Amino acid sequence: MQVNISGQHLEVTEPLRTYIGEKLDRLERHFDKITNVSVILTVEKLLHKIEATLHIPVGPGEVVANAEHTDMYAAIDLLADKLDRQLKKQKEKTLSQLQGATGR
Repeated sequence: MQVNISGQHLEVTEPLRTYIGEKLDRLERHFDKITNVSVILTVEKLLHKIEATLHIPVGPGEVVANAEHTDMYAAIDLLADKLDRQLKKQKEKTLSQLQGATGR
């Protein structure tokens, strides 16, 4: 999995990179076919925003999530939880399609 981390109006420090990497590794345990991840960190006044786009070979091809909080590390936690839920849902859809169930 290739991870691209960029920051707008802030410098992406090594501890931030490490923390994001740990959270993304957790996602890979649930869905091992993630090819590329793009993470954008933004600071607007007192609000820290983070956006991530995961590229996967099945389903829609992309999973996108946003999170914002007054603390960057809390925003990263929120984002990881959102991505985790979306990946689990995508995996369940894929498995049900492979088993021949209708997606109604």
